[in-house]
Amino acid sequence: MTEATENIELKTFEFLKELGADINGTQSIKNFTSVGEELNSLFNGVALRYLSSKSIFELKGKDTLDFLNRIATNSLKNLQKGQLQRTFFTTEKGKIIDITTVVNFEDYNLLICNKENKDKIYSWISRYIIADDVIINDTQNKYSLLELIGPQANSFITLLTGNGISEMEGNQLKVVDTEGMMFFVLKLFELNGEIKYWLVSDQETGKKLVKYIVENKGPYNFNLVGEDAYNLYRIEKGYPSAPEELNDKYNPHELGLINLVDFNKGCYIGQEIIARLDADQKVQRHLKSVVIDSEINVELPLLLYDKDNNEAGEITSLSYCENNKKTFGLAFVKKAYVENETQLSAKLNGGQSLNVLITNLPIKK
Repeated sequence: MTEATENIELKTFEFLKELGADINGTQSIKNFTSVGEELNSLFNGVALRYLSSKSIFELKGKDTLDFLNRIATNSLKNLQKGQLQRTFFTTEKGKIIDITTVVNFEDYNLLICNKENKDKIYSWISRYIIADDVIINDTQNKYSLLELIGPQANSFITLLTGNGISEMEGNQLKVVDTEGMMFFVLKLFELNGEIKYWLVSDQETGKKLVKYIVENKGPYNFNLVGEDAYNLYRIEKGYPSAPEELNDKYNPHELGLINLVDFNKGCYIGQEIIARLDADQKVQRHLKSVVIDSEINVELPLLLYDKDNNEAGEITSLSYCENNKKTFGLAFVKKAYVENETQLSAKLNGGQSLNVLITNLPIKK
């Protein structure tokens, strides 16, 4: 990383600190105000989140989309300029490397992945580039990536950019010029079908854009949000995260995200096993919500057991909700225990047994 790039990145975080950001040692933002206030905007208004949890690669070369189509689960070969597609990359055994978003800018493509899986994605793609005209470059700190999320996001983006963005179809992008700031707006479907927006720009424009949004938020229930609030929000919504659920222990069927697999496009890495699981209906476990009637602090994953002490699954994510005085989580549960309101238990250090309620996604509070 060059000194100039490092300075840009440090300036970005210094600016966020001025807006009240509590930043931990890994340069992710814990919070801006209180978790309760930020959750209120996430669930009821509109929230702006700095996506420090993402990494971006640039891929160039005439074979890029054909190449990605051969190794990813979703169809990418015919992705048009201004379109984007979410897809898994999976191992030969059909296990997850990561969920990514591929964006076609015609002259190049962006591949947006989870920072926790960045090295795995780079190595996996590089491994299969042989005679293909494909060049992959790490763009560390080149881009600013912001997210507008929440039920008021669609209306808020109209205030920010005009009618053109909210009216365009999902999984598309548009170039926007707001008050002399040039940036890209990506309209995405969240994993449960809800709409959200990503704002992509250079770092300097990203700083100006945050300032502009904060100063022009109007009457909206708006907050800047950090990872503490977002983690609880995504658990309650049932969104998997890296490395907790997005890792090579699990497959797309177990996540309930088989819609990111195109069964008609032909071969890809892991295709045979994923297709066999689909055809034979032999998926052994499923991602579910869990509710615990107390605050706990344990090392994850945490094994689950039934009343006869048979292993029933494992908890992968937990977050305590102060408002409800409950701990919510995500768990991969064996299919014999996936019915709503199933009671299981977890064993803590010292032999204590903890009651765990299995519920459907998303959590109904």
